[in-house]
Amino acid sequence: MPHAARRTVTLRDVAAAAGVSVATASRVLGGSSRAVAPEYERRVLAAAEALRYTADAAARAMRRGSEAITLVTDDLTTPAMGVVVSAMERQARMTGVFVTVSATHGALERQLETVRLLRALRPRALVLTSSRFRANALDDRLTDELRAYERAGGRVVIVGVTDRAFDSIAFDDHGAGRVMGTHLAMTGHRRVAILAGPEDRANFAARVAGCAEGLRRGGVPARQVRVVPCEAGRDGGYAAVRRLIRSGPPDAVAAVSDVLAIGALAALREAGVPVPAEVSVAGIDDIQLAEDVTPRLTTVALPLAHVGAEAIRLALRETPEPEHLTVQGTLVIRGTTRP
Repeated sequence: MPHAARRTVTLRDVAAAAGVSVATASRVLGGSSRAVAPEYERRVLAAAEALRYTADAAARAMRRGSEAITLVTDDLTTPAMGVVVSAMERQARMTGVFVTVSATHGALERQLETVRLLRALRPRALVLTSSRFRANALDDRLTDELRAYERAGGRVVIVGVTDRAFDSIAFDDHGAGRVMGTHLAMTGHRRVAILAGPEDRANFAARVAGCAEGLRRGGVPARQVRVVPCEAGRDGGYAAVRRLIRSGPPDAVAAVSDVLAIGALAALREAGVPVPAEVSVAGIDDIQLAEDVTPRLTTVALPLAHVGAEAIRLALRETPEPEHLTVQGTLVIRGTTRP
């Protein structure tokens, strides 16, 4: 006896399962800018996952796919990501495609649901940037979604890690940290505070480990290196260094990003601590602001624009075997570290 066809799950079904209105479910799943209470958002995403909901109507409307390359990223507000996105857009225009962007704010659950919904819209390629990939069940489900998308004819590029079975491009974050630590050790700094950023950021953790290695190889005793977790933005660097000043400032502040370093400079300036006469400061990334602060920031420059352009090139490849690239940082000595 033939089986009855499986009924298509609708947005109304998701809303009913989540116990919310259809409008609320639409705002959550459609990426609306209107705020939704976190509890409602959690319930809608859980219901959509349980029901295996996809935006079928949109998929039908775009049955032939599109020339869009969609970037799924943690955070669009950082200066470094701004450089990457701008480079992606420039490269895309040169090749006759365009870039759309979706931010997941670092939540793997949101990343998973975003990829699931994007599969229905059938962009030509997905580019994912994340510093929070983990080996767990949720990450396994994300990998399954990406593989299904590729089987349907899409292309996946991962920016940030190179251990996945997709095209990928990553920064040598450990190497960048090592370059910074070596520079500080070789210029005579012996009491160093490493501004580590949030503890769940894999790229920051690699930079911390690399910096500690560079300091150790340069003769700085481990007991004189202090790792300071902090929030990721400028205010995180500012607050962390304010605390360090109260307990006695180090010889140098090694920040895992330029944004943190700029916050550190603000705190030192406010406290009347001269840079680099008393405290040196260094960062990683080489964003535009690194040249605009006074003194100009010593940093390890990462080829952000190159990575953006390469992400598009990888996304448009037709060779089935994945390509894995790693790019290196370069020390740029400016005015915030003493000779």
